Amino acid sequence: MQKITSLPADDALPGWYHTSKPRTPRPAHVGQTQTRWAIVGAGLTGLAAARQMALNFPDDEIVLIEAQEVGFSPAGRNAGFAIDVPHDIGAKDYIGDITTAKRVLKLNTLGQDYLRDIVKTHGIECQMSDSGKYQAAVSGAGIAVLEAYRSGLEKIGRETQMIDERDLPDHIGISYYKKALFIPGTVLVQPSALVKGLADSLPSNVTLYENTPITSIDYGDKVTLMHDNGTITADKLILANNAFASDFGFLKRTLLPTFLYGSLTRPLNEEEQARLGGKPVWGVIPAHPFGSTIRRTVDHRILVRNSFSFNPNGRPREHLLKRYIENHRRSFERRFPMLSGVNLEYSWSGAICLSENHEGFFGQLAPNVYGALCCNGLGITRGTATGKLLADMIAGERNELIDFLLASPGPNKTPPEPFLSIGVNSVFKWGQFRAGLEV
Repeated sequence: MQKITSLPADDALPGWYHTSKPRTPRPAHVGQTQTRWAIVGAGLTGLAAARQMALNFPDDEIVLIEAQEVGFSPAGRNAGFAIDVPHDIGAKDYIGDITTAKRVLKLNTLGQDYLRDIVKTHGIECQMSDSGKYQAAVSGAGIAVLEAYRSGLEKIGRETQMIDERDLPDHIGISYYKKALFIPGTVLVQPSALVKGLADSLPSNVTLYENTPITSIDYGDKVTLMHDNGTITADKLILANNAFASDFGFLKRTLLPTFLYGSLTRPLNEEEQARLGGKPVWGVIPAHPFGSTIRRTVDHRILVRNSFSFNPNGRPREHLLKRYIENHRRSFERRFPMLSGVNLEYSWSGAICLSENHEGFFGQLAPNVYGALCCNGLGITRGTATGKLLADMIAGERNELIDFLLASPGPNKTPPEPFLSIGVNSVFKWGQFRAGLEV
């Protein structure tokens, strides 16, 4: 018997969730259920795995279990960038090995295409926009990153456009940045609206239970998942719950539950939109990994996302959110002096799963247990692609991308506590300090 000691419990004001179309959550599970397939985690990975499992096994019921409400948990709290291009921060040109980079590009593109098809087929309203992304820099060091990345992207045949300071206002309305590398191919979405739509369009042989946190699990000839109001017994289990997989007994001391913090303004009125100028929809990724991500959304809001913390139990910390809202306000004011009267309407934290060596896990964890875990910040595309491919692998398919994922060494082991928390949070603090005006 494996007892789950840490349960998801996110903070209350995720802006994407509250500004997307409301939906009625599926009922929580009650009683005893037996099924062939169970999936834990209804984020992007779990939703993709459930959909593809249902297609691969049309005569079987697929049970999908979510601890909170779909769209409220981490999948609905990211910045909404569905990124196609690779970005190896350990390589001088941010691309590294060309063969690996091309496979990563193919993997990310698979995730994009899978989502595009579902969104179009089911008419999901999630503000999906083929807007590309701007990788922007304030400092000389940041500009050097852009030049190196442009060189790396050219090696894999990706077109880019370097935009100088004088031309940037025509693109994003603001003159804060000194230079930006425009990279076509990124898709922008409203992440909570996306996952809500994915959940509500699942095939009929998927049964989704929301607000059903698993409290213990028994691994045997079958897998029995227990919660406060019943049990679910499955022949096979798929884990798509990222860092919480450690609580289920797997990948211990390898997964780093990392929290980023975001704020969303109220909608800009027509006069404020005119004052800002630039394109109506755009997204900026910082040249420095600890800088600020900025977006202008379809519904005329501004997103500011920055600041990191390592929370080893996978749960948010209210005092950190209060502290980092001030970072958001300063970052917003530096970039948007023409919008001084615009307030931050929503602020929240959201977890991503990182590993020390930037590798995820894909494949079989134990007899009757499979997992697609740890997307290292690329949850929309990578999570979607690995969820689909894991379902295909379980159904007996093998292809280039499945073999590529299976060949990964997986996440590295990390030091024990308290050294891990001290070390990771020190790296985050130093990184944010070094980012300077990129924040």
